[in-house]
Amino acid sequence: MRICSLLPSATEIVFALGLGDELVGVSHECEYPPSARQKPTVIHSTLHQEGPLSSLGIDRAVQASLRERRSLYQVDEALLHSLQPDLIITQALCDVCAIETVQVARLAHALPSRPAVLSLHPHTLSEALEDLRRIGDATGRRAQADALVRTLHQRLERVRTLVAKTTYRPRVFCLEWLEPPMASGHWVPEMVEVAGGQEVLGRAGVPSRYVTWPEIADARPEVLILMPCGFPIERTRQELSVVTAQPLWTSLPAVRAGRVYLANGPAYFNCSGPRLVDGVELLAGIFHPQQCGDLIACTGCQAW
Repeated sequence: MRICSLLPSATEIVFALGLGDELVGVSHECEYPPSARQKPTVIHSTLHQEGPLSSLGIDRAVQASLRERRSLYQVDEALLHSLQPDLIITQALCDVCAIETVQVARLAHALPSRPAVLSLHPHTLSEALEDLRRIGDATGRRAQADALVRTLHQRLERVRTLVAKTTYRPRVFCLEWLEPPMASGHWVPEMVEVAGGQEVLGRAGVPSRYVTWPEIADARPEVLILMPCGFPIERTRQELSVVTAQPLWTSLPAVRAGRVYLANGPAYFNCSGPRLVDGVELLAGIFHPQQCGDLIACTGCQAW
């Protein structure tokens, strides 16, 4: 089977199911596992074409594109035609995160191979894990998908068991965009809950939303996780002054207690792949180091 993945989480799943050799094309954001970077890139972002943008600049460009109904992505149609995929995996969750499903369907219909299109649409942690089975079904790897999902659920259950040993649930705020600030949505508040925290502004199962600094201050977060969508830690550090210069910054309990962390958003929180479970373990280690300190299985978070 010749598979083309247009989103990082699907690429991660394809490799996790042992199908890396059958992956013939990826998006510009597919960087994990590292071997994914060697695959032909069939889709690129139209942002940053005139140079790097700040968080505010990216937000303004995205909102303008959405208002004008312009795509944020450009497809190399000639390359896609030459790859002749049997399956294209995309998503219908967010027009900002990946190309629209309707456009993908139109492209697929024009290809001689007439590939199947699998569109993922997870809103919760459970739905994100269930997508492993959907890809397993579409690629003939259901048994491998079932085994992987069982392992991931076992890891989540271990976290639940460990955090159940304490009644303390810190007040947590996950900042999903720096300027303007955005609160988390979809699966992230659920991840915080499983890890033994309370998300004070995020809303589970729905898109992330804009918030204000007075709202953030009023929520009194005891732990603050900076996980801007698409930003690795190094990129977040470049714009730290956007948040630290806010007049209300020093009033936050998390800042006063030194419990501010920078997370690798695209690796462990923004994308609906298997590494969301790593993200849960990472959060549990931050919230409850005595019970869960040994769970941090990655270096995806740094203290501010």
